Amino acid sequence: MEKKKKKKQYKKKLHTEKKTGILEKNKAGFGFVRQEEDGDIFIAKSNMGDAMHGDLVEVDLLPEYLWRRKSREGLIDKVLERAHTEVVGTFQKNKRFGFVVPDDARNNDDIFIKKADFRNAQNGDKVVARITKYPEKNVSAEGKIIEVISRNGETGGAIKALIRANGLFETFPSRANAEAKARSKEVITEEETARRRDLRGETIITIDGASAKDLDDGVSIRKLENGNYLLGVHIADVSHYVDMGGYLDKEAAKRGNSVYLLTRVVPMLPKVLSNGICSLNPDVDRLTLSCQMEIDRTGHVVSHEIFESVIRSKARMVYDDVSDILEHEDPELTVRYAHIHDDLKLMGELAEILRNKRKQKGSLDFDFDEAEILLDEDEVPVDIGISDRRTANRLIEEFMLVANQTVAEQFYWMNLPFIYRVHEKPDVEKMLELKAFLAGFGISLPGNPDNIHSGVLNDILTEAAGKPYENIVSTVMLRSMKKAFYSTSCEGHFGLAFPFYCHFTSPIRRYPDLMIHRIIKASINGRLDEGMIEKMRAAAETAADISSQTERKAQELEREVEKMKKAEYMEGHIGEIFDGVISGVTSFGIYVELPNTVEGMVRLDSIKDDYYEYEEGKYRVIGRLSKKIYRLGDAVQIEVIGASPEDRQIDFVLYDETAW
Repeated sequence: MEKKKKKKQYKKKLHTEKKTGILEKNKAGFGFVRQEEDGDIFIAKSNMGDAMHGDLVEVDLLPEYLWRRKSREGLIDKVLERAHTEVVGTFQKNKRFGFVVPDDARNNDDIFIKKADFRNAQNGDKVVARITKYPEKNVSAEGKIIEVISRNGETGGAIKALIRANGLFETFPSRANAEAKARSKEVITEEETARRRDLRGETIITIDGASAKDLDDGVSIRKLENGNYLLGVHIADVSHYVDMGGYLDKEAAKRGNSVYLLTRVVPMLPKVLSNGICSLNPDVDRLTLSCQMEIDRTGHVVSHEIFESVIRSKARMVYDDVSDILEHEDPELTVRYAHIHDDLKLMGELAEILRNKRKQKGSLDFDFDEAEILLDEDEVPVDIGISDRRTANRLIEEFMLVANQTVAEQFYWMNLPFIYRVHEKPDVEKMLELKAFLAGFGISLPGNPDNIHSGVLNDILTEAAGKPYENIVSTVMLRSMKKAFYSTSCEGHFGLAFPFYCHFTSPIRRYPDLMIHRIIKASINGRLDEGMIEKMRAAAETAADISSQTERKAQELEREVEKMKKAEYMEGHIGEIFDGVISGVTSFGIYVELPNTVEGMVRLDSIKDDYYEYEEGKYRVIGRLSKKIYRLGDAVQIEVIGASPEDRQIDFVLYDETAW
């Protein structure tokens, strides 16, 4: 009895402080409880209790003398809220039972499945298991299979599983589908066209990627007698077909955006709308919302109009064809598109003016190499190259930027509910770190770090252009920036150096754009009474919050798929030697990026000529005895020694010619 009492007193003394946070587990079994204000708490594998990755947990902080690390440590006392009711993974089947091994390596809790709950799943299938019993001490979680995502070896199975694991669906609920099909069959009436501005006689074209099917923006141009340009940006009027508050609208709001995953698209709207009646296909009538701008020869928007319109696109152009015309005057293409050749030349002229003006104002242009992953019919990567960002891509980018800026400014001064695209100034600490990093390349960062201007950073990008360290400087600078987000408050866009900015040009694939269209149309048609304004304000706030979250989720998923396919590609290149550049430095290894954007890690313990120590502020590791340095931006040769698509990991070692 006395012994039990002492043990109870020790436990009470040991756990003096409790904290709560989200558990982020590591595939090795340990993890961290993330806290925004107080910092992270390390949780050893033996102190996990029955918590799973993502759970909201209560933690008992351990006294400092028990820490095995420099940071705080704790043990999980209880789970306050479970993060998952379902797990996506690979089914491992035995005669009498099975296990679902989660695809997310951080979730290392296998789910035990009774034979009666197999639901026809076979060994190696990608499945969804619903958890019926959470883990307890040394007993596994239990569940039942509720869905077979793909069969073992099925083409695209891994990507399908990733989509499902992120709570996304390529298909739509039946009610949303029914609504979309009904709206897609509607005929554009004479009554509807009569109340809009008829632009069907104008030369309006679309310029997109060759594989694009959801064409949501068309452009037109004219030279005015005073020498100014009349630029028209005509955007699909998706809000005409998606009623606010309907089943389709609720599903689109939940998705927030379309997600593009190489050969797959998880659309925000069903294809009968996104690729059909809403898409600005050539030679058919389409309803649009137009922003028409008069722009002078310095790139200043002299005047503008925003109005409902009906158009008929004269051509479905692709980036490469337009670029070949503007860059090389390709003879065959010039003849084929003779009817719009002069318009294309005018567009190229104006785009250059707009770009120069934007750069003069300090707008940042991170011109990173983006991977172009070529897949065969079985979705196996056969080549990885660099995607082109050519003249036509930049042209459309400039036209969308000026339209977004113009629309945002008008509605800011109208003091109406709206959704802005916000990019805040970077933190002082990040700028001080950037200053120290740039000094290593002999580059000065002038100005006050707590009130840095984007123009200063733009000058540094210009200074680094063409140098061996150009990409590294751009990468570190980008990492020093805050992430852009959606907000109902206009706080400006630091990176673009725009005081007013929004997303207006892609309502087929971004929900904030669709919400903005509703506000604009309600304003144009005089429907913004006090009640409607409050309704729009509440809807805009909800849309801004949800869309910021879904955008981040989409970006993470796109990166995951790209990493997976890059690792799959490098499986076929194990043992090969490549030139690369050090793209990241950590306490446990250096990341090396190859010319085709593939990135892998060289672990420090694999460099045998010395013991290397990490110098965080200098972005380098240095040999304890030799003083040899490997720093960010250094050129190195590597050998590929391993690749794991499942772990999204590629392993390199530094290549040593003398070893041969």
